[in-house]
Amino acid sequence: MKRNGSSRLQHLGSAIFTEVAEWKREAIAKGHEVIDLGIGSPDRPPSARVMETLAAAVRNPAHYGYPTSEGSFAFRSAVARWYDYRFGVELDPESEVTTLMGSQDGLAHLAMAVADPGDVAIVPDPGYPIYSASLVLAGVKPFLLPLRADNGFLPRLESIPEEVAASAKFMLLGYPSNPLSAVADFDFYERLVDYAAKRDLLIVHDAAYSEMAFDGLRPRSVLEVPGAKRIAVEFHSLSKSFNMAGCRIAYMVGNADAVRALRTLKSNIDYGVFAAVQEAGIAALEDQMAGSGWEIASVYERRRDVVVDGLRRIGWDVPKPKATMFIWAPIPPGWTSRQISREMLLSAGVVVIPGDAFGEQGQGFVRIALVQEEAKLLEAVERIGRFLRENGASG
Repeated sequence: MKRNGSSRLQHLGSAIFTEVAEWKREAIAKGHEVIDLGIGSPDRPPSARVMETLAAAVRNPAHYGYPTSEGSFAFRSAVARWYDYRFGVELDPESEVTTLMGSQDGLAHLAMAVADPGDVAIVPDPGYPIYSASLVLAGVKPFLLPLRADNGFLPRLESIPEEVAASAKFMLLGYPSNPLSAVADFDFYERLVDYAAKRDLLIVHDAAYSEMAFDGLRPRSVLEVPGAKRIAVEFHSLSKSFNMAGCRIAYMVGNADAVRALRTLKSNIDYGVFAAVQEAGIAALEDQMAGSGWEIASVYERRRDVVVDGLRRIGWDVPKPKATMFIWAPIPPGWTSRQISREMLLSAGVVVIPGDAFGEQGQGFVRIALVQEEAKLLEAVERIGRFLRENGASG
C-alpha cells in the first residue's frame, strides 16, 4: 500500500503539541487533576451583547446562503471604522480589508498568495508555529531571524544578509508577540518600514494581541507609519481581544495588492465566514468604539501579576510581560525546555509548552498561558513551587 500523507507533513511543527497531549494523558492516568496552561484559548465568553447579536443573527433565514469569501461590506466597514478609532489609520473597506476564518487562516494561506515555490521569506525564531508551517505548505524557503532577550526580542535588521533582504518576498513579525510577550515601540515600526521600503519587501505584521497590553501600554499599528500601506499588511483577530476564538473571525488589512491576492486564493478555497458570526463581530467592534466597558486587558493583567509575583516568591524569577496572555519564562539551570515541561506535568499536573516548540531560539524557555481564573493560577503556582523544591531547582 502506498504511503498516506505528503512529505510536507513531516516538516510541520505540530509534533510537540501532540507530544504534550500525550504527557497530559499520562498525568491524568497518574491521578493528577491537570491545570492546563498550554494552549492560549480564552476561558471566558464574549460580552452579553455579542452573544445576543449572534443568537438573533442565527435565527435570520437570510444568513444561510453562501457568504462571500472576502466578508460582508458591513463587517469590513466596521473594521475600517475600528482601525480609525484605535490607530488613526484610514482603510478602504472595499480594497484594503479582507475577512478571515481566524488570523491563522490568513497566516496559513498568505505565502501561497504572494510567493512562489522556491522563494524566500523572513520569519522570526521563536515564532508562532503557523509562521513557518505556512512556508512549508507553500514551498517557500524560510530565513530564520533570531529574536533574543538581549535585544528585547526585537530583530536586528542589520543582521539580515543584504542578498536575503533584497530577494525575500516578505518579512513576517508579530508584536505584541506570541510566544514571547514582547512589544515593539513606534520607533521600531518606523525603522522597519524604512528598511522594507528600501528593499521592496512586504511587511506582514501579526497584531492579534494589540488589545491585550498592560500597565497603561497601548500598542501601535505598523500601518500608523506614513506610507506603510504601500508595503505592509496587518493581521488582527477577534479571538483573543473579544473572547470569540470559537467563532473563527479575523481580518487582514493594508496593502491592496496583497489583500487582493489573498482574496483571490481564498475565493478558490472557501466561501467565507458565516454571516451571523460577522454580525457578532460588528457588535464586538462597535462595543469597544462606544466605550461600553468591555475591557479584556485588565483580566489578563491581574492574572499576570498573580502568576509572576507567585513564581518570584517561590524562587523562579520570570520577567513581567507588558502584553499578551502568555508568560515567556526562562527555565532554571540544568533543564532543557522539554525536560522541565514534561516533568512538571507528570509530577505537578501543570501544563506549559516547551519553548523549543516555537523554534531553536526558544530552547531554555517555557510558555505559560494565563487561561485559568486567578484561584486556579495560584494553585498552579503552588504546585510548581513544590515541584521546584523537590527537584532542587530555582530561578
